[in-house]
Amino acid sequence: MSKIKVMNENLSNKIAAGEVVERISNVVKELVENSIDAGSQNIKVELLDAGKRRIKVIDDGSGMDEEDALSCFKRHATSKIYKDDDLFFINTLGFRGEALPSIASVSEVVLETFDGSNGKMIHMKGGEILEEGIAPSRKGTIITVSNLFFNTPARLKYLKSEPAELANITQYIEKLALSYPKISFVLSNNGGLVVRTSGSGNLLKAIHEIYGKDVSSNMIPIKGSNDDYDIGGYISKPILQRSTRNYMNTIINGRVVRNIELNKIINDAYHTYKPESVYPIVVITVDTDPTLIDVNIHPTKQDIKFSKMQELKTLLTESIKKALYDTLLIPDAINMKEEDDETLDYSSIEEELPSALFVREEESVKTADNDTLDSDEYDKKSTQGTMDFAYEKKNSEIKSLELYPVGVAFGTYIVAENTEGIFLIDQHAAVERVNYEKVLKGLSLCDSISMLVPINVELSSSDMTILRSRLSILVNMGFELEEFGINTFKVNAHPVWIREGFEYETIKTVFDLVIEEGNDFELVKFNDKVAATVACKKSLKGNTRITLELAEEILKDLVNCDNPYNCPHGRPTIIKFTVYELEKMFKRAM
Repeated sequence: MSKIKVMNENLSNKIAAGEVVERISNVVKELVENSIDAGSQNIKVELLDAGKRRIKVIDDGSGMDEEDALSCFKRHATSKIYKDDDLFFINTLGFRGEALPSIASVSEVVLETFDGSNGKMIHMKGGEILEEGIAPSRKGTIITVSNLFFNTPARLKYLKSEPAELANITQYIEKLALSYPKISFVLSNNGGLVVRTSGSGNLLKAIHEIYGKDVSSNMIPIKGSNDDYDIGGYISKPILQRSTRNYMNTIINGRVVRNIELNKIINDAYHTYKPESVYPIVVITVDTDPTLIDVNIHPTKQDIKFSKMQELKTLLTESIKKALYDTLLIPDAINMKEEDDETLDYSSIEEELPSALFVREEESVKTADNDTLDSDEYDKKSTQGTMDFAYEKKNSEIKSLELYPVGVAFGTYIVAENTEGIFLIDQHAAVERVNYEKVLKGLSLCDSISMLVPINVELSSSDMTILRSRLSILVNMGFELEEFGINTFKVNAHPVWIREGFEYETIKTVFDLVIEEGNDFELVKFNDKVAATVACKKSLKGNTRITLELAEEILKDLVNCDNPYNCPHGRPTIIKFTVYELEKMFKRAM
């Protein structure tokens, strides 16, 4: 007797449900996405006990006739694609034809739908039809799912707590509301309102409805396009940060996706505008030809692959950096929320690079408690002071402030004023930004120093093979080297920034980085890391007393920086107290 048999449809649907319906939020996702595909303008989701007892989705979409209402519960039955080529032109959220039969196989479902002419009601349990009838003449669909996982106790056992399940559902409805600002979404649980959006079509208003005024008032619009992609949406000012990536919303052709590479590109675009340990709030839409993406790589359809990721990376990076650069970035002290500060960890801003990577300079500026550093000493001791720091007419907003230093508080904060209010400048962060840009310019020149005595670096056979294929990276950094003997490179010249006396240690470190990161090694990021480390080590420290003349010199240098608003690690260099805010604090203004 043969052992291999074709499983029945109900069993196969239960197995599919294990992939498609992992938790309650997956059920809500599939049902709401069907409503969106049906052209709904108003979608209401009603939950009982966070969906454990009941999920009800009400929409005003196109509805279904009797035949489609019966067919939609058959596995792989779909109105979205019909032939192989359709997989390359997917313009809908659903297309696999697995969600409804999978949900119906592990729950009790009541479907009521009306297409404007005919209405159909279907009552199912465990994938079996219990009752059929005529639905009320109301345009759209109402689908109710109850007793979820009643026949799969193992999955029911591992559901999260009600607050956790509700949080996941809420988060996804919020993301859908941001993806479709023209659709009104309402989410309630046990009769209590959780989410409501107006469906106004205004994305910034949708952001306000989801995240509140503090977020919406600190968002920056972005827009860009190339031959393959059109992007738009909003990104947060650097002052607005979160400790998780949950607030990074990426929407591809109307589909909310979670793509690690995409999130990394967005986060990297904020480099030097914020600390590495926190993430921005973004709502970024990407529109592209469906043939350039593949959404059919996971049953939940929440991940995606791109055919031209490099083109998208370039567009996103340039658009985000331009938006940040063109925007007023001096934060008001009144908006510096404590909840944001709790997410920041400035104690670990030291880069994980060996001390040998520091360029040859005098040690950090240190003074006795009663000593005061003047502008002449600052000029002599400022890191990379001999470099040509070409000032350009940038940052017109900060230049127009005409700040006048009036004192230094705690030996750490320069106090400046103008007609708009009072400004506090972190002297260490400010000098660090100035030094960072000077050093970075020197690194970008890729100048080399020839060595009187070349250095031989011996490698393992595997490392030698890898490094041999990536020599162009080292050449672009300013190294001159040749193979010498077995598994050995002879280094004849190295970049000028390598500290004298530490050549071998530094060169070996660079070799290891290139071998480890391989094709992902980016010279720009490496230079950034070196420049940030050098700048931090060589900048004025806290509790260093300086004169007003030196404070004025620091402000002058800061204003002429490419980005005067943040130190290389993302900390703010300057904070503003407006006259109105001061008067309000002292009850002079109400």
